[in-house]
Amino acid sequence: MKRLAREKSPYLRHAANQKIDWFPWCDEAFVSAKEQGKPVFLSSGASWCHWCHVMARECFENDEIASILNSLFICIKIDRDERPDIDRRYQNAVMAMGGGGGWPLSVFLTSERKPFFGGTYFPPEDNMGRPGFKKILKTISEIYRTKKPELIEISNKLMDSLKNIGSEKDEIKESTLQEAMLKMLSFLDMNHGGFGTAPKFPMTGALEFLLNRYFLSGFESVGSAVMMSLEKMSKGGYYDQVGGGFHRYSVDAEWIIPHFEKMAEDNAWLLRNYIQAYSLSGNDIFKKTAEGIIYFVKTVLSDPEGGFYSSQDADITSDDEGGYFTWSTNELKELLSDEEYKIFSLHMLSDKGRMHHDKSKIVLFNAVDIEKVSIITGIGAEEIKELLSSAMKKLLERRSRRPAPFVDKTFYTSLNGIMASSFIKASYILQDDNLKYFAIKSIERIKSLFLKDDRVYHTENIEGIIDDYIYLIEALIDIYEATAVKEHLECAEKLMNLCLEKFWDHKSGGFYDTETDVLDMRLKNILDMPHPSVNASGILLLLRLSLMTNKNEYFRYAEEGLKFFALQAEEAGLNAAYYYCALDAYFNALKLDIRAGDNSNLTKAARTIFYPYKSIIYGEDEGSVIPCIHNICYEPIRETNGLEDFINNLRGR
Repeated sequence: MKRLAREKSPYLRHAANQKIDWFPWCDEAFVSAKEQGKPVFLSSGASWCHWCHVMARECFENDEIASILNSLFICIKIDRDERPDIDRRYQNAVMAMGGGGGWPLSVFLTSERKPFFGGTYFPPEDNMGRPGFKKILKTISEIYRTKKPELIEISNKLMDSLKNIGSEKDEIKESTLQEAMLKMLSFLDMNHGGFGTAPKFPMTGALEFLLNRYFLSGFESVGSAVMMSLEKMSKGGYYDQVGGGFHRYSVDAEWIIPHFEKMAEDNAWLLRNYIQAYSLSGNDIFKKTAEGIIYFVKTVLSDPEGGFYSSQDADITSDDEGGYFTWSTNELKELLSDEEYKIFSLHMLSDKGRMHHDKSKIVLFNAVDIEKVSIITGIGAEEIKELLSSAMKKLLERRSRRPAPFVDKTFYTSLNGIMASSFIKASYILQDDNLKYFAIKSIERIKSLFLKDDRVYHTENIEGIIDDYIYLIEALIDIYEATAVKEHLECAEKLMNLCLEKFWDHKSGGFYDTETDVLDMRLKNILDMPHPSVNASGILLLLRLSLMTNKNEYFRYAEEGLKFFALQAEEAGLNAAYYYCALDAYFNALKLDIRAGDNSNLTKAARTIFYPYKSIIYGEDEGSVIPCIHNICYEPIRETNGLEDFINNLRGR
């Protein structure tokens, strides 16, 4: 039976063509497992996941393995983007077993939905220290048949261990911000930028916190360290030098060879980092990178009618990793003029960029700076830039004629909220109102599709999780600040009240990830994994709403959440960086009460000027802006230079 053919998810529909008798996530699958006395094999993956496609080709389209799975197991396939709540719990279980995390997730369950064994990618036969999938399947089936009571006991203990354990609350202190900043800087790679060693994720929450700390503390060493990281990332193959936008992560420490999938969520958070860095530094490389992200999102991940798609796959086929994004020297020589190739090859080509599986394929990155190319060739920097621009246009045109990797055009509320907020922030700094208009259009479409009867949906017919509520709220607040249309703020406040009712832990503080139990548990998390924690984002929004509405209960909820997560964040350090953004906002948030016309220079300046934790409200037009910090409001400001002076005086205080 091709049950998956009826599913909404493109990833699941594609799997319907495999040889496995897949079920979607449903009660029927577990009833069948119980009636037939079989274990359940659950595979969780996504359209963008390279190794998911590899395992599908090697295992799920293998006649022998398909026969074993169909005869000995009940098989379930889920799309981790569609059901992050289920995926997260089984990811935690597999990591607790020592199996590592990631995708594809391969986990074996009892008929009661409890995991007892799992891992990620398994090759069909024993290979490179990994046990073969055929051997695993036969062993698991035999153990389940002969030792089921022991497995059930193990799975029960495992699931109990994954449930939230109460955390002792701690007091919150402003001095903690300095300690957290120094701890994060200790993980910074001072040679290549970013944090830690390969593989490298950008850690956007940490970058944002350190940029904010640079502004508020005035420590130039912090600013230069973060700016260096952002510059290294944008010059590497981790950034798509031809089509803009970032890939998911870097395989190496130097940001050269990426894992090629391109995600809406990654690019939304990175857009904020680069816009913020440009605001603080005026460095054109950050502006250019932000514009490249926007170009990618507009041309690949945007629906003309409004809305943002979720991801672009890494590959056309699983055996040609990154083929769409890489180049051969022969292709480049054929495409470019001799002069263009001479400059381009010096600037963008290096043996470090050669793909491991096919040395003829090269990832483009800034191997040699333009200034050095100028010295080597004797050609002026401006002429070099013109030649490179001409070459890039030719590459982009040629690449547009290649078969493109699959784009998952599913709308998810959370991703649309994050991207819409990022577009609005970018619209101020890049002075491009079209970004704002498209963000508003997108959120209006998402509301019409997924906000029904005081309930937010993750996607069609899938109940919303906390991420969907929080990031829709953030987008609505940002739209209010960009337009002064109060109904957006009212909608945001209404949704936050629903959030507090449905998701808040009224005993200890913090947001649960789901409204009700999923697999007998609700989870609370403050970790950035690797994107900023939704609890930290939620606390930031509570602080913003407390300023914008003058309702102290939002502040009390935020304070309770900060205290609950304080010890966990201290232990996690870098991996809870966005918590420290929320803590920073608790001590340093600024409100600008705009009492000027919507098109006035003063209003435009208030929206555009950078301050890390700024909220805006609107009053009657009196030709002024009133700044407030904590419960202290200052003299009305009537000139843009006066507002700039006020903000600059807060810098490095």
